[in-house]
Amino acid sequence: MITADDLDRALRLSLEVLAAAPPDGWDGNAGALEWTCWETAEHLADDLFAYAAQLGPRRPPQDREVPFRWERRRPGGPANVIYADRSAGPEGLLEVLESCGALLVAMARCAPPEVRSHHGFGLSDPAGFAAMGAVEVLVHTHDLAAGLGLTWEPPGDLCAGVLARLFPGAPEGDPWQVLLWSTGRGDLPGRPRVTAWRWDSSVRDQRM
Repeated sequence: MITADDLDRALRLSLEVLAAAPPDGWDGNAGALEWTCWETAEHLADDLFAYAAQLGPRRPPQDREVPFRWERRRPGGPANVIYADRSAGPEGLLEVLESCGALLVAMARCAPPEVRSHHGFGLSDPAGFAAMGAVEVLVHTHDLAAGLGLTWEPPGDLCAGVLARLFPGAPEGDPWQVLLWSTGRGDLPGRPRVTAWRWDSSVRDQRM
């Protein structure tokens, strides 16, 4: 089971790697994505913020997202609530990412475990939102590392935890490679490449 502590660990490891990025590399593409590294980091921060926000209301919405206004800064760019001030540079961008991650860590820790809130991939609980945040951190740091020329290989136990929580039908194998395959970012021997994917964020006792 993924916990808030696991999310915090994933975020800390990601920030340690990204802090070594060349300052002039953030406008290049993030791996195979069509977004720049800067946009991808903003998208990741926005995901973490949005997951925290879903757990925030006293009565979390069961069939919709909390109605923030998401906007795109350019055609084809990510639709976010959260944007970093470019004048603050990469250091400020990572501070925004850390801050949004801390919001989700805090919400996953303090929200009662019986809380349920909407996600498009299944009504979820605080642990589920922590797991979703961890997946976003793990795979988008992979995208960013590819674009920034960094090395990123997260701990296998973190990858195994998110696979068990969100990808219950995933094949056996090296957890990091299986997670990359499950999210359309890698290949596994004997299996076709994944081109369309989604996780299952529903609570296990609610699954059919």
